Amino acid sequence: MSVSGILETFVLVVSTCFSLYLLFALIKFLHRVWFKPIYIQRVFQSQGIKGPPYKFFHGNTKEMFNMRRESMSRPPLKLSTHNALAQIQPHIHSWIRLYGKTFLTWYGTRAQLIVTEPDLIKQILNNRDGTFTKRKIDGFIKKIFGDGLVTNRGEKWIKSRKLADHAFHAERLKGLVPTMVTEVEIMLERWRHHEGKEIEVSKEFRLLTAEVISKTAFGSNYMQGREVFDRLTKLISIFSANFNKLALPGFRTRDTIESDKLEEQMHNSILEIIKEREEKMRLGSPDGYGNDFLGLLIKANHEDDETKRITIQDMIDECKTFYNGGYETMTSLLVWSCVLLAVNTDWQEEARREVTDQLQGKKIPVPYDNSLARLKKMNMILYESLRLYPPVVNIMRIASKEVKFGQIIVPANTEVVIPPLAPHYDSTIWGEDVHLFKPERFSEGVLKATNNKLGFLAFSSGPRICVGLNFAMNEVKVALAMILQRYSFTLSPAYIHSPIQGLSSWPQHGAQIILHPL
Repeated sequence: MSVSGILETFVLVVSTCFSLYLLFALIKFLHRVWFKPIYIQRVFQSQGIKGPPYKFFHGNTKEMFNMRRESMSRPPLKLSTHNALAQIQPHIHSWIRLYGKTFLTWYGTRAQLIVTEPDLIKQILNNRDGTFTKRKIDGFIKKIFGDGLVTNRGEKWIKSRKLADHAFHAERLKGLVPTMVTEVEIMLERWRHHEGKEIEVSKEFRLLTAEVISKTAFGSNYMQGREVFDRLTKLISIFSANFNKLALPGFRTRDTIESDKLEEQMHNSILEIIKEREEKMRLGSPDGYGNDFLGLLIKANHEDDETKRITIQDMIDECKTFYNGGYETMTSLLVWSCVLLAVNTDWQEEARREVTDQLQGKKIPVPYDNSLARLKKMNMILYESLRLYPPVVNIMRIASKEVKFGQIIVPANTEVVIPPLAPHYDSTIWGEDVHLFKPERFSEGVLKATNNKLGFLAFSSGPRICVGLNFAMNEVKVALAMILQRYSFTLSPAYIHSPIQGLSSWPQHGAQIILHPL
């Protein structure tokens, strides 16, 4: 065969292979974005599970985004009744009415089964056989949380949970109260310049919780810790701006580039803090690695038992988790509790009387002496705030294998989404007054309030219930008790009630109140 013939044959073979590759890639692409979603949709439809129809590639994300945008542009809501589900998650609110309490939606090509029935939620979150696990995260949320306690799975989660349980043990929490008190005092000193005037408390509470988290996590390194925190805050802002926007694979936006830069800066900053702490230990620091959260992580990193040891990357991820879990939860709860008490001044006065009676005119006692645990009405107020405006608006799991729960057979790799706002606003659980602020519904505890149903999910439930629950509740109680001792407060005319979803539920236009010194 001539050289030209060989070349022609070679070109033909290459072009044929390339054509076959393109055909294979096209078939694979169509399988992922069309054939598989349509098949899964039919599997659920055959069981009576309906939902908005799958649309090529983007699923239902455009509908979700448009509904949220419309919700955010509506006229301000009244604060006499509450329906944060319709405002924060209008797509969930609308589709429950159309398709029932369990329905199928699509985040791009990913099937998501929305579950709002208490019995099914309990089965998912109890997860006795390990079927419902955390989905592997990516994108902005991965950069925010890393692979820490909130997101990791299996043996790694067990190791992280043991470490967190130690960090948030009741005896350790007692030692954190003085830090909380000090930071609230600093905040209230700033408030003296706003007496009789308007103050934007969401900004104030962000600063407060940032200081508490920085000092309890990093101790003497807290100023460097705040730099990490500032970058995390910017990352959260980027995440919120891109929520429900479907990212094209391989396509880098300005936000993607900025988030990569912030993630690298956070990694380097935490690494530098760790090195400084280890150097102090090497030079004979009397405190060893320290008794703060960072100290516990470094001790775990140097653990002789390999089964208990964690890596440098684990330490960095757990620092991110500690920041976000504490900061977002506590700030959201403080803001909404303050707004609700500013409107419901009768309950504000009830809480103030209780604080005065229990503390007998003293500040929050240091050292800790169970005074916080005796604030029963404060507990009721906080639980009702968490019911109406829970910080976490989605709890996500994935079926690791085909599973039957209730009467539904769920295919493997189906995502399961539990929106706490849905059971929190379910009148069959809470009664016809579900849209009213009524802390008295918690006078005999959560189980009595929900008629023993799993209808309260502010801190999730089951083995993965929020490990920082007591830490968050203690800080919020300290802050509110000290505020109530010094001020009464009412809502400013400038306040616009428009709750939205970021990483947590949040007032879109801030939370303005008027301070009245006592």
